[in-house]
Amino acid sequence: MSVAKKVVITDFVGEPLEVERGVLDGVAEVVALEARDESELAGRVEDADALMVYHFLQIGAATIARLEKCQLIVRCGAGFDAVDGAAARARGISLANVPDYGTEEVADSAIAMTLSMVRGIHLLNSRLQRGEGDWTYEHAKPLRRLRTMVFGIVGIGEIGSAAAVRAKALGFSVVAYDSYVEQERFAELGVERADTLDQLLAAADVVSLHCPLTDETRRMIDGEALSKMKRGSFFVNTARGGVMDAEAVLEAVRDGRLAGAGLDVLETEPPERGDPLIAAWRNEEDPAHDRIIICPHAAFYSEESIVDMRRKGSENCRRILEGEEPINVVN
Repeated sequence: MSVAKKVVITDFVGEPLEVERGVLDGVAEVVALEARDESELAGRVEDADALMVYHFLQIGAATIARLEKCQLIVRCGAGFDAVDGAAARARGISLANVPDYGTEEVADSAIAMTLSMVRGIHLLNSRLQRGEGDWTYEHAKPLRRLRTMVFGIVGIGEIGSAAAVRAKALGFSVVAYDSYVEQERFAELGVERADTLDQLLAAADVVSLHCPLTDETRRMIDGEALSKMKRGSFFVNTARGGVMDAEAVLEAVRDGRLAGAGLDVLETEPPERGDPLIAAWRNEEDPAHDRIIICPHAAFYSEESIVDMRRKGSENCRRILEGEEPINVVN
């Protein structure tokens, strides 16, 4: 007997679908499209009861308007800016995310980038590898003991909280800014609360972003914001590329405002040919080569986090298809 309901996975995940089918067996047929562009969804998603969307696609109003009976779109990750949540809500479709699948991994990656920069590891390795200068620590001067430094966090949700715990364990003083979180949460974590973003930027030796990309946060870290940071400080972004102005980060590294930047995310991924940041990072003559770390949106990844992402997204689909309310709705 065929299953009446249908869950469509738009991208990233293909056969075998043992995780999804293990959760949705007896409730819905599961189909994986592995599309690389939204245009490839036309004629293939209209009859879906739920969509599971990863990070290769933008799901806009035109696609949402064609959904005939969809009840839920799950963005299988923490960020949800790639889906038009307002258009979905107008059609009565819930948009949910999976905010807690890779909390440990992203926090660990932010701390790893921080340590690689503040201990001079990336810079020294880069210079020695190309045979520049003497075999000496002096290339990385001045370095400071961690417990004399302030680790600043923008966004104290699940991932930001995990980063705070790790930074404190290493000896950093931790200050955080999040206008949507009550004072009690800061007290629970034992971190100082900054009343404004400017206050955090001025206080921190390391600024680490852990906030979603919204209209409010888009390009929040621009040239003006970076000018308010301490000279010789460090910047880490494992959140969303659109929260920063990447070219402003590059210029802040070039002029010494930033001693280093660790970037797991860019506004366009993969970057376009001729991207100024990437060109500078690959150029051995540019300060960016030694002082900027770039990873391909990999901070979330472990074998365990991938399974969690797929399972939790599937569980939310099962929930709504069985008549329950979905969780983690963001629209």
